[in-house]
Amino acid sequence: MALIDPVEITSFSNGPRTVSILGSTGSIGRSTVDLLNRNSEDFNVVALTANTNVELLVKQALLLKPDVAIIRDTSKYQILKDGLEGSGIELMTGDESVIEAANRSADIVVAAIVGAAGLRPTLSAISQGTIVAIANKECLVCAGDIIIEEANNCNSMILPIDSEHNAIFQVLESNNTDEVERIILTASGGPFLNWSRARMSAITPEQAVSHPNWDMGRKVSVDSATLMNKGLELIEAAYLFPVLPEKLEVLVHPQSIIHSMVEYVDGSVLAQMASPDMRTPIAYSLSWPKRIKTPTKKLDFAEIGKLTFETPDIKRFPALSLARDSLNKGNGSTTVLNAANEVAVHSFLQSSIDFLSITRIIEETLTKVDGYPIKSLYDCEQLDNESRRVAQALVKKEL
Repeated sequence: MALIDPVEITSFSNGPRTVSILGSTGSIGRSTVDLLNRNSEDFNVVALTANTNVELLVKQALLLKPDVAIIRDTSKYQILKDGLEGSGIELMTGDESVIEAANRSADIVVAAIVGAAGLRPTLSAISQGTIVAIANKECLVCAGDIIIEEANNCNSMILPIDSEHNAIFQVLESNNTDEVERIILTASGGPFLNWSRARMSAITPEQAVSHPNWDMGRKVSVDSATLMNKGLELIEAAYLFPVLPEKLEVLVHPQSIIHSMVEYVDGSVLAQMASPDMRTPIAYSLSWPKRIKTPTKKLDFAEIGKLTFETPDIKRFPALSLARDSLNKGNGSTTVLNAANEVAVHSFLQSSIDFLSITRIIEETLTKVDGYPIKSLYDCEQLDNESRRVAQALVKKEL
């Protein structure tokens, strides 16, 4: 597995590590920029890329002084040029420029572009044989076999940034995975954990993006509200960790203090705990195998008082079972699942469909689209496109 076959690591003692951030203006990207700024002596920035948020990209570039700053949206290039005039920073724009940024030599590439759009840049980074700190779970969901094969072929190491997978990475004894009884991913349950299905029908986008524990982007927040985020993470874990899918479980833990647990055959359970702040797993990925200081709030167990757990309610949150079924079915089903989910969540955020229609559209798309084994990037993109067309047609029926 690429995750546990580390490439040669550049030590801090040999000088600063070089870092590129693909998607620097998103939630993960902003947290990464904050950490790099706080630890500026330990890191040099090679590239920053953004989709449309050129104003924030300009501020980040002036702060971190990367070699190159890239705005994918060509209509925003002049703003980037004006904002960074005289800085000496190389400027680029367009889809191919993001791929070019991923190809630049760096010790660590943070892959934080949201959705299937991050697949090609992430693959390009992996092909460089470097460490890829991956926050884009959709890449593994869409094309896990391709990602892992490319990482193995290129001697690239994948480090997970998702708090749950990063937690597993911290407590999993990689040379004794045959002694693992089960891996437990925790889920906050989102903002509607105790809501009835009837009440959920009136959920607004504004309610859905207001997560009780985490500061996340809009798409990920909606995924958390439907529990699809945990379903995608279940699929991701199946690719990242060398255990059978049936050993992967999900447990609702509303406090979001324990991020994941690994149980061994002797009954021992190792858990990683921290305040719900993405800067902790990002920092571990940036500094691994060492650790760096973060501004994350330290845990006060007396103040916390108690930690609670419960089994996910699949009837109220069917997204989780749809994800597990897709994983078990194979033949590109997870690619279909992800494409349908992206279409449905976007439509919900545009107020085109209601909250409960998200999982309904995903389920219908999975029924209508015949998947097939994903053996190439072309296969993945073709199936993704077909699934999106079907999901979009289903959305139109809801209007």
